[in-house]
Amino acid sequence: MTQDSHPGGDWLERCWRPFVEKHPERQDHFLTAGGLPIGPMQAHDLNEPGAGEFPFTRGIHPSMYRGRLWTMRQYAGYSSPTETNARFRYLLEKGQTGLSVAFDLPTQIGYDSDAPASLGEVGRVGVPINTIDDLDLLLDSIPIDSVSISMTINSTAPILLALLVALAKRRGVDPKKLRGTFQNDILKEFIARGTQRFPVEPSMRLVVDVIEYCQQEVPSFYPISISGYHIREAGSTAAQEIAFTLADGIAY
Repeated sequence: MTQDSHPGGDWLERCWRPFVEKHPERQDHFLTAGGLPIGPMQAHDLNEPGAGEFPFTRGIHPSMYRGRLWTMRQYAGYSSPTETNARFRYLLEKGQTGLSVAFDLPTQIGYDSDAPASLGEVGRVGVPINTIDDLDLLLDSIPIDSVSISMTINSTAPILLALLVALAKRRGVDPKKLRGTFQNDILKEFIARGTQRFPVEPSMRLVVDVIEYCQQEVPSFYPISISGYHIREAGSTAAQEIAFTLADGIAY
Protein backbone atom coordinates (compact mmCIF):
# COMPACT_ATOMS: atom_id res chain seq x y z
CA MET A 1 0.00 0.00 0.00
CA THR A 2 1.45 3.36 -0.98
CA GLN A 3 1.06 6.57 0.99
CA ASP A 4 -1.12 8.00 -1.78
CA SER A 5 -3.52 5.03 -1.70
CA HIS A 6 -3.66 4.93 2.09
CA PRO A 7 -7.25 5.13 3.48
CA GLY A 8 -6.37 8.41 5.18
CA GLY A 9 -5.74 10.06 1.79
CA ASP A 10 -7.82 13.15 2.48
CA TRP A 11 -5.96 13.63 5.74
CA LEU A 12 -2.66 13.12 3.94
CA GLU A 13 -3.37 16.02 1.60
CA ARG A 14 -4.92 18.47 4.02
CA CYS A 15 -2.71 17.85 7.03
CA TRP A 16 0.17 15.36 6.80
CA ARG A 17 1.80 16.35 3.50
CA PRO A 18 1.96 20.14 4.20
CA PHE A 19 3.40 19.38 7.64
CA VAL A 20 6.17 17.00 6.54
CA GLU A 21 7.22 19.37 3.77
CA LYS A 22 8.24 21.77 6.54
CA HIS A 23 9.17 19.13 9.14
CA PRO A 24 10.55 16.00 7.39
CA GLU A 25 10.11 12.60 8.97
CA ARG A 26 13.11 10.84 10.51
CA GLN A 27 13.38 8.32 7.66
CA ASP A 28 11.84 7.67 4.26
CA HIS A 29 10.11 4.39 5.13
CA PHE A 30 8.78 2.78 8.30
CA LEU A 31 8.33 -1.00 8.51
CA THR A 32 6.86 -3.47 10.99
CA ALA A 33 9.08 -6.16 12.53
CA GLY A 34 7.87 -8.41 9.72
CA GLY A 35 8.90 -5.96 7.02
CA LEU A 36 5.45 -4.64 6.13
CA PRO A 37 5.23 -0.91 5.30
CA ILE A 38 3.57 1.36 7.84
CA GLY A 39 1.64 4.29 6.38
CA PRO A 40 1.43 7.73 8.02
CA MET A 41 -1.96 6.84 9.56
CA GLN A 42 -4.06 3.70 9.90
CA ALA A 43 -7.76 4.61 9.58
CA HIS A 44 -11.04 2.92 8.66
CA ASP A 45 -13.18 6.06 8.67
CA LEU A 46 -12.18 8.60 6.01
CA ASN A 47 -14.09 11.31 7.87
CA GLU A 48 -12.31 10.68 11.16
CA PRO A 49 -10.03 13.56 12.23
CA GLY A 50 -6.39 12.56 11.98
CA ALA A 51 -3.27 13.30 13.97
CA GLY A 52 -2.62 17.02 14.21
CA GLU A 53 -6.33 17.83 14.00
CA PHE A 54 -8.93 18.56 16.65
CA PRO A 55 -9.72 16.78 18.97
CA PHE A 56 -6.15 15.42 18.66
CA THR A 57 -7.06 11.89 19.77
CA ARG A 58 -4.74 10.52 17.08
CA GLY A 59 -1.88 12.74 18.22
CA ILE A 60 -0.94 16.41 18.51
CA HIS A 61 1.35 16.43 15.44
CA PRO A 62 0.58 14.97 11.99
CA SER A 63 3.76 12.86 11.93
CA MET A 64 4.07 12.06 15.66
CA TYR A 65 6.96 9.61 16.39
CA ARG A 66 7.79 9.43 12.68
CA GLY A 67 8.92 13.04 12.83
CA ARG A 68 10.23 13.27 16.39
CA LEU A 69 10.63 10.62 19.05
CA TRP A 70 9.12 11.22 22.47
CA THR A 71 11.33 12.87 25.09
CA MET A 72 13.48 10.32 26.92
CA ARG A 73 14.35 11.16 30.50
CA GLN A 74 15.36 9.17 33.56
CA TYR A 75 13.90 10.19 36.93
CA ALA A 76 16.85 11.31 39.06
CA GLY A 77 17.61 13.28 42.21
CA TYR A 78 20.63 12.85 44.48
CA SER A 79 21.39 14.26 47.92
CA SER A 80 22.61 17.65 46.69
CA PRO A 81 22.06 19.95 43.69
CA THR A 82 25.71 19.54 42.65
CA GLU A 83 25.58 15.73 42.66
CA THR A 84 22.29 15.74 40.80
CA ASN A 85 23.67 18.17 38.22
CA ALA A 86 26.56 15.79 37.56
CA ARG A 87 24.07 12.98 37.01
CA PHE A 88 21.94 15.11 34.68
CA ARG A 89 24.94 16.09 32.59
CA TYR A 90 26.05 12.46 32.38
CA LEU A 91 22.59 11.37 31.21
CA LEU A 92 22.46 14.12 28.59
CA GLU A 93 25.91 13.11 27.33
CA LYS A 94 24.64 9.54 26.95
CA GLY A 95 21.75 10.59 24.76
CA GLN A 96 18.94 11.49 27.13
CA THR A 97 16.77 14.21 25.58
CA GLY A 98 15.22 15.78 28.70
CA LEU A 99 15.48 15.95 32.48
CA SER A 100 13.19 14.51 35.17
CA VAL A 101 13.79 15.94 38.64
CA ALA A 102 13.16 13.90 41.81
CA PHE A 103 12.81 16.15 44.87
CA ASP A 104 13.33 15.21 48.50
CA LEU A 105 10.37 15.10 50.87
CA PRO A 106 11.00 18.48 52.58
CA THR A 107 11.03 20.20 49.17
CA GLN A 108 7.83 18.38 48.21
CA ILE A 109 5.94 19.65 51.25
CA GLY A 110 7.49 23.09 51.62
CA TYR A 111 10.03 22.72 54.43
CA ASP A 112 13.49 24.27 54.36
CA SER A 113 16.33 21.80 54.74
CA ASP A 114 17.23 23.25 58.15
CA ALA A 115 13.68 23.00 59.54
CA PRO A 116 13.37 20.62 62.53
CA ALA A 117 10.70 18.63 60.67
CA SER A 118 13.20 17.96 57.86
CA LEU A 119 15.63 16.07 60.09
CA GLY A 120 16.59 12.77 58.50
CA GLU A 121 14.78 13.48 55.23
CA VAL A 122 17.00 16.01 53.45
CA GLY A 123 18.29 14.54 50.20
CA ARG A 124 16.93 11.12 51.07
CA VAL A 125 14.54 10.45 48.17
CA GLY A 126 15.59 13.27 45.87
CA VAL A 127 17.35 16.59 45.59
CA PRO A 128 16.75 19.40 48.14
CA ILE A 129 15.90 22.77 46.61
CA ASN A 130 15.54 25.71 49.01
CA THR A 131 16.54 28.74 46.95
CA ILE A 132 17.13 29.97 43.43
CA ASP A 133 20.84 29.35 44.01
CA ASP A 134 20.10 25.67 44.64
CA LEU A 135 18.17 25.51 41.37
CA ASP A 136 21.02 27.30 39.60
CA LEU A 137 23.46 24.65 40.84
CA LEU A 138 21.05 21.88 39.83
CA LEU A 139 20.89 23.20 36.26
CA ASP A 140 24.46 24.47 35.98
CA SER A 141 25.83 24.30 32.41
CA ILE A 142 22.48 22.98 31.18
CA PRO A 143 20.78 25.12 28.48
CA ILE A 144 17.34 25.56 30.02
CA ASP A 145 16.06 27.26 26.86
CA SER A 146 16.50 24.04 24.86
CA VAL A 147 16.41 21.12 27.33
CA SER A 148 12.96 20.00 28.49
CA ILE A 149 12.65 19.78 32.29
CA SER A 150 10.06 17.63 34.06
CA MET A 151 9.47 18.35 37.76
CA THR A 152 7.60 15.78 39.84
CA ILE A 153 6.28 18.32 42.31
CA ASN A 154 2.76 19.00 43.55
CA SER A 155 2.08 21.05 46.70
CA THR A 156 5.01 23.35 46.05
CA ALA A 157 4.72 23.44 42.25
CA PRO A 158 3.96 27.21 42.29
CA ILE A 159 7.19 27.82 44.21
CA LEU A 160 9.33 25.73 41.85
CA LEU A 161 7.67 27.47 38.90
CA ALA A 162 8.58 30.85 40.39
CA LEU A 163 12.17 29.74 40.98
CA LEU A 164 12.51 28.40 37.43
CA VAL A 165 11.14 31.58 35.86
CA ALA A 166 13.41 33.68 38.09
CA LEU A 167 16.40 31.56 37.09
CA ALA A 168 15.55 31.97 33.42
CA LYS A 169 15.46 35.75 33.84
CA ARG A 170 18.74 35.66 35.77
CA ARG A 171 20.34 33.83 32.84
CA GLY A 172 18.81 36.13 30.25
CA VAL A 173 16.47 33.41 28.94
CA ASP A 174 12.96 34.34 27.83
CA PRO A 175 10.57 32.29 30.06
CA LYS A 176 8.49 31.62 26.95
CA LYS A 177 11.34 29.39 25.75
CA LEU A 178 11.18 27.13 28.81
CA ARG A 179 9.88 23.62 28.05
CA GLY A 180 8.88 20.83 30.38
CA THR A 181 6.19 19.57 32.72
CA PHE A 182 5.01 20.11 36.29
CA GLN A 183 3.08 17.26 37.87
CA ASN A 184 0.98 19.76 39.88
CA ASP A 185 -1.68 17.07 40.55
CA ILE A 186 -2.74 17.88 44.09
CA LEU A 187 -5.96 15.85 44.24
CA LYS A 188 -3.94 12.67 43.75
CA GLU A 189 -1.97 13.64 46.87
CA PHE A 190 -5.17 13.88 48.91
CA ILE A 191 -6.48 10.62 47.47
CA ALA A 192 -3.40 8.43 47.60
CA ARG A 193 0.03 9.84 48.26
CA GLY A 194 -0.25 12.25 51.18
CA THR A 195 2.16 15.14 50.50
CA GLN A 196 -0.58 17.77 50.39
CA ARG A 197 0.46 20.96 52.21
CA PHE A 198 -2.67 23.12 52.15
CA PRO A 199 -6.43 22.46 52.44
CA VAL A 200 -8.30 21.33 49.34
CA GLU A 201 -9.79 24.64 48.16
CA PRO A 202 -6.61 26.76 48.31
CA SER A 203 -4.67 23.81 46.86
CA MET A 204 -7.02 23.71 43.89
CA ARG A 205 -6.70 27.46 43.43
CA LEU A 206 -2.91 27.14 43.29
CA VAL A 207 -3.15 24.34 40.71
CA VAL A 208 -5.34 26.46 38.46
CA ASP A 209 -3.17 29.54 39.05
CA VAL A 210 -0.16 27.59 37.77
CA ILE A 211 -2.12 26.47 34.71
CA GLU A 212 -3.28 30.01 33.94
CA TYR A 213 0.16 31.54 34.51
CA CYS A 214 1.89 28.99 32.27
CA GLN A 215 -0.71 29.50 29.56
CA GLN A 216 0.06 33.21 29.50
CA GLU A 217 3.74 33.45 30.43
CA VAL A 218 5.37 30.02 29.91
CA PRO A 219 3.29 28.61 27.04
CA SER A 220 5.66 25.78 26.09
CA PHE A 221 5.53 24.30 29.60
CA TYR A 222 2.91 21.66 30.43
CA PRO A 223 1.44 23.01 33.71
CA ILE A 224 -0.09 19.72 34.91
CA SER A 225 0.41 15.98 34.52
CA ILE A 226 -2.50 14.06 36.02
CA SER A 227 -1.37 10.77 37.53
CA GLY A 228 -3.30 7.60 38.22
CA TYR A 229 -0.78 4.93 39.14
CA HIS A 230 -0.35 6.30 42.69
CA ILE A 231 -4.04 5.62 43.25
CA ARG A 232 -3.70 2.02 42.10
CA GLU A 233 -0.60 1.50 44.24
CA ALA A 234 -2.53 2.84 47.24
CA GLY A 235 -5.00 -0.03 46.87
CA SER A 236 -7.62 0.90 44.28
CA THR A 237 -8.95 -1.34 41.55
CA ALA A 238 -8.10 -0.62 37.91
CA ALA A 239 -11.59 0.81 37.39
CA GLN A 240 -11.23 3.09 40.42
CA GLU A 241 -7.80 4.19 39.22
CA ILE A 242 -9.06 5.46 35.88
CA ALA A 243 -12.28 6.82 37.43
CA PHE A 244 -10.44 8.95 39.98
CA THR A 245 -7.90 10.09 37.39
CA LEU A 246 -10.60 11.26 34.98
CA ALA A 247 -12.55 12.86 37.83
CA ASP A 248 -9.45 14.77 38.92
CA GLY A 249 -8.96 16.07 35.39
CA ILE A 250 -12.57 17.23 35.22
CA ALA A 251 -12.21 18.95 38.60
CA TYR A 252 -9.15 20.89 37.45
